[in-house]
Amino acid sequence: MAVYKDSKTGTWRVLYRFTNWKGERKQTQKRGFATKREAQAWEHEIMLKQGAKLEMTFGSFFEIYEADKKQRVKKSTWESKSHVIRTKILPYFENRKITEIEAKDVIAWQNELMAYRNEDGTPYSGDYLRTIHAQLTAIFNHAVNFYNLPYNPARRAGTMGIEVPKEMNFWTKEEYLKFAEVMMDKPRSFYAFEMLYWCGIRSGELLALTPADFDFKKQTVTISKTFHRSKGKDVITSPKTVKSNRTIKMPSFLCEEMQDYIHMLYDIKSDERLFPVTKSYLSHEMDRGAKQAEVKRIRVHDIRHSHISLLIHMGFSVLAIGERVGHEAEKITYRYAHLFPTVQTEMAEKLDMERITKEDRNGKEIG
Repeated sequence: MAVYKDSKTGTWRVLYRFTNWKGERKQTQKRGFATKREAQAWEHEIMLKQGAKLEMTFGSFFEIYEADKKQRVKKSTWESKSHVIRTKILPYFENRKITEIEAKDVIAWQNELMAYRNEDGTPYSGDYLRTIHAQLTAIFNHAVNFYNLPYNPARRAGTMGIEVPKEMNFWTKEEYLKFAEVMMDKPRSFYAFEMLYWCGIRSGELLALTPADFDFKKQTVTISKTFHRSKGKDVITSPKTVKSNRTIKMPSFLCEEMQDYIHMLYDIKSDERLFPVTKSYLSHEMDRGAKQAEVKRIRVHDIRHSHISLLIHMGFSVLAIGERVGHEAEKITYRYAHLFPTVQTEMAEKLDMERITKEDRNGKEIG
């Protein structure tokens, strides 16, 4: 490695040669340093990164963390993680040596975030604070697990914020049917919501569907991908989790509806999206339909809750419902059990009937 002054520009540059993990000789350089000291500082930091020495700054270690993790998660997931890290964590810790960050420093950082208020005087939500802290914890965990950092100061400091149970609104079947009726004026919207309600799929899964995903002889739809928008571009990736890859049996009436819809689409190819819209379009249509149908406004994702609630009310098992909707674990499905308050009433009524039946049997035996 060497530091040179550029006689033409009067600035300094660093030339660095190294051997990568494949044993290949590589060279890199950086120009434009105003002083020799700045160039040498950058040179020192690069040497620490190449040797994975934790005397480096937190900002430099984040670059290592990014290189290690970015290809292991979905692009959309990394974009979310990266945004939180770059806006809420790096501004505070970027220039600190990672080995010098202690639990008390993390607590001071937490206090600053918890004290934040926007122009309207609103603080960060408890859920958001927990999300931010989880990202800091993940970076330190990576340093502990793979780069010999002695301990995780974020874990020692403890989390911030409180976990707020996510609100689960839903429509009853009667409410959905009212909504569906007013959506018939726009076939694309009507058939989209029919798929969401009667199959319980996620909106991203819906928006990635193509004609090739349907087998109308078997009355099935296969979920193998999901759609989202990233930086103004349409992106199709694998589904949310491994269990999200699934084949769903469709009711007969829905098969007929979807065949009708596909026939409406002129010369559509087997790999073209059936619903070439965005999640914001679906949300706008929810606003319109709920208002016209005079039913409460719920989120697009709450239609999935409504499907699960309907299946619970119909008496299907947690395991069967979880497989249909692609839940990764049964405990996720159990969160929905409270959605139909009538279930508790039905339980009590059946227990009453059981007691009456038992008393009748006893009475017959005594008589």
